[in-house]
Amino acid sequence: MKVDEKLKVALDESRLLILGVQVLFGFQFEGVFQSAFGSLARETKLIHGASILLLLSSICLLIAPSLHHQIAYGGESRSAAINDATWYASASLLPFTLGLGASSFVIFAHLWGNSAGTFTAVGYVVVALFLLFGLGFALKGAREANGMPQQEHSTPLKVKIEQMLTEARVLIPGAQALLGFQFVATLTDSFQRLPAFMQYTHAVGLCAVALAAMLLMTPAAIHRIAYNGEDDPSFFRISSRLIILASVPLALGISADVTVIFYKILESSAASIAVGFVALAALLGAWLFLPWMKRLEFASAYGPKFRA
Repeated sequence: MKVDEKLKVALDESRLLILGVQVLFGFQFEGVFQSAFGSLARETKLIHGASILLLLSSICLLIAPSLHHQIAYGGESRSAAINDATWYASASLLPFTLGLGASSFVIFAHLWGNSAGTFTAVGYVVVALFLLFGLGFALKGAREANGMPQQEHSTPLKVKIEQMLTEARVLIPGAQALLGFQFVATLTDSFQRLPAFMQYTHAVGLCAVALAAMLLMTPAAIHRIAYNGEDDPSFFRISSRLIILASVPLALGISADVTVIFYKILESSAASIAVGFVALAALLGAWLFLPWMKRLEFASAYGPKFRA
């Protein structure tokens, strides 16, 4: 399989993985605004918060390859980009597995007690570890690695645009799903009881996620309206920058709502703000700082017009 094709498949797989994680993250966010959440034991609330951070870590890792591809490699299909996508996708499965287990504990502990919650959580984690890790490693060990490395070449414009649009589809479902849950949360009684500062924080997060969604939708609109669906180098440059730019308000919006969520869990403004800033630093670090550092490294090694 050619490098172009392998990278497209890797991006499609990241897109498949992230759909489930992002929807579950949205439901976890919405859960803290439900009336029954206040009746949960403090330990259960903390486990709910841990599940949110674990799912957020998985989202962060699954989105990272798309931004690395656009920033570090300039949209070119490179073996290093495939390696990045493989590593990040594999790493994302562990926090997703643990987050799923923690989420199931909260639900079943609320319904039938801690014993049922623990049993269900362990069951989910064991099954997920077998399906997501054990089966893959078993099959990997049963076959030989396939031969010669692929020769890299300049990526055709059509392929670069297809990959770029796939990367937009990786990012946008989470923005859209979270935006929907953000709108619903403002109509709950629990939201009305938040301090004014936290309500404003939520409003800022809502606006930021809405902006990210619009930025991610813009490439499809301009491709159809301005370019009549034709491939054009200027379209690729503009759209690539829009996708990179969209990561900033998306990170801000997610972090703002993480702050609100942890205020509901910890009932401490200082602690929740600290968690929000840590989340923002982690997202921007993985999505922008690391790929820019990699880009500078390649530029230093190969010159301004590097081919990573």
